[in-house]
Amino acid sequence: MQNNDALFDKLCNLTKDVYSIDSELYNRYSVKRGLRNSNGSGVLVGLTKVGDVHGYLLDEGEKQAIDGQLRYRGVNVTDIVEGCDRDNRFGFEEVVYLLLFGRLPKKEELEEFSRYLGSKRQLYPNFTEDMILKAPSNNIMNKLARSVLASYSYDDNPDEVSIENVLRQSFELIARFPAMIAHAYQAKSHYYDGKSLILHSPRADMSTAENFLYMMRPNNEFTQTEAHLLDLALILHAEHGGGNNSTFTTHVLSSSGTDTYSAIAAAIGSLKGPKHGGANAKVMGMIDDFKANITDITDEKQIREHIIKLYRKESYDHSGLVYGIGHAIYTKSDPRAVLLRKSAGMLAREKHMEEELLMYDLIAKNAIELFTEITGKEKDLAINVDFYSGFVYKMLNIPPEVYTPIFAMSRIAGWCAHRLEEIMVSDRIIRPAYKNVLKAKEYVDIENR
Repeated sequence: MQNNDALFDKLCNLTKDVYSIDSELYNRYSVKRGLRNSNGSGVLVGLTKVGDVHGYLLDEGEKQAIDGQLRYRGVNVTDIVEGCDRDNRFGFEEVVYLLLFGRLPKKEELEEFSRYLGSKRQLYPNFTEDMILKAPSNNIMNKLARSVLASYSYDDNPDEVSIENVLRQSFELIARFPAMIAHAYQAKSHYYDGKSLILHSPRADMSTAENFLYMMRPNNEFTQTEAHLLDLALILHAEHGGGNNSTFTTHVLSSSGTDTYSAIAAAIGSLKGPKHGGANAKVMGMIDDFKANITDITDEKQIREHIIKLYRKESYDHSGLVYGIGHAIYTKSDPRAVLLRKSAGMLAREKHMEEELLMYDLIAKNAIELFTEITGKEKDLAINVDFYSGFVYKMLNIPPEVYTPIFAMSRIAGWCAHRLEEIMVSDRIIRPAYKNVLKAKEYVDIENR
């Protein structure tokens, strides 16, 4: 009789054969792998009024590179950011209102809405003790997804998919994500890292960005520059069209008629992936690789040499990628990265981290310049938001394991808007086709196999 390890190895080898498909078959049947057309554009599978990601023009089927634009309900996100900067006010709550209700709120409407969200921030009674502290996780995204699913049990009406009920659930999740994330991190820090357990209750009288920093900092202290930069990151990550993986996941789950908690937990699972929201962690790992292999982080020659090694799969994870460079839609520029880089400069001066920011800029510049020369491929490349977001969070003294959860804390606004849209305008379950390419087989009795 085989031991368990030998049996497991045998079964693993079987799967390698069973799950392989000849790549030529994808061309034969014109399969849109990754729901992408041959020119790299996305397959059109739905219509939306929530967000618009504009990164290229199509001219007779050919993509033309342009400076990227991101619009929330038709409003350019750059204008939103600049408007908030002029007034020196926080903007994430305004963005939540815009995404959910389709228009910018009046001053009194925004104040009333912000107070309402603040009043919903407290977690359910004993939720932290029972659902977070008694079952801590080493991965905050995993704990966030479990906290969302657990919220189903505390909801007196969890399954109803009326607009009124889903909107109520949306408000509560948007308001409670910061506390769920902060408490999940503190539990992880205590039970896995041996640090003191410090829990702060959420504040109703603060903006989302201020409230999160208040709960994350042991002494509750933060500067307004820090809070405004985090608020900017929340604004920029709140929505990115219906086709990004986590938002499309929300559409798919919502089309089945399932409950809000199941749909949002699935979106979190999607965002956790390193090809999606987890990409900023890959960037930070790559940056550490630069620091370990060059003697001067401001020496452009050394940086170029190391970029060449990355493209030639000779360093870091040997993937041949420079993380944070390139985007599925943006070609010349990612407006989120442009805005984040601009504001990051101010905090970098405050934190005396200008040299490190210069290293990021030199990597970005040279990675684009060297791409075609080293890889032999022609592609429009833009610096994407993941390239600078990790550096911003580092300056904010936010632990790396919380980077992607912050993304979720922002994107929950877009997810909820798209869930409401799917429920209101669609009456079909999303069900694309998969073609079976295996020929029929005869059944063989067990004695004759």
